[in-house]
Amino acid sequence: MQKYTQALIYTNPLCQPEDIADFIEEGSLKTSFVNKCLRIESVRSPKEEQKANYVLWCNRVFPHNIKICWQFKPVQEPGLAMMFWAAKAKNGESIFAPGLMPRTGEYQQYHHSDINAYHLSYFRRKEPDERIFHTCNLRKSYGLHLVSQGADPIPEAASATQFYDMCITQFGADITFTINGLEVLHYVDDETYGAVLGGGHIGFRQLAPFCAEYKNLQVYQLLENES
Repeated sequence: MQKYTQALIYTNPLCQPEDIADFIEEGSLKTSFVNKCLRIESVRSPKEEQKANYVLWCNRVFPHNIKICWQFKPVQEPGLAMMFWAAKAKNGESIFAPGLMPRTGEYQQYHHSDINAYHLSYFRRKEPDERIFHTCNLRKSYGLHLVSQGADPIPEAASATQFYDMCITQFGADITFTINGLEVLHYVDDETYGAVLGGGHIGFRQLAPFCAEYKNLQVYQLLENES
């Protein structure tokens, strides 16, 4: 029997500019809307390496015990797509609190700075080894701790003619990630790398020159069933 019920607490179709009017950009990115879905890409050359990468944060603080669902379609490779969640400053305050280290999309600013988060790279087609063997990688920060890995079933962008249903579920220390309902990875945080993370911001990250489309972002709060 499932331990929890779920209640929808946030929904965003990501189909028009007004839907991301209060989202927060870090780095140099371009957003547009194609066929009523959000398209994200870099405005800088990939030759600039990390300086060309970026994060788009949802400007809302979510509670612990959540399920994050969105639809995703790769448009152009190479590159990488990632989701951050449970992102907070290391002392528990907002990642947008005054006095924190600047963040401009460079990866080290997110895993070795003054914030904690889980981050799942679910479409990895940047480096040669990523392109010949496709995996989804779950990491925990502070630090760059690879805590779980699973096979990536999404094809190359040229063959991806549909949107894929992505879903991250965290209930307590238990984390699962599914694509189109297929479980890709499962991880129970044993606190080897610090306390279980929970609550905070979620954000989309991409690596240039990757281009992808998104729609139908939904977040559910998971409520423990009464015995």
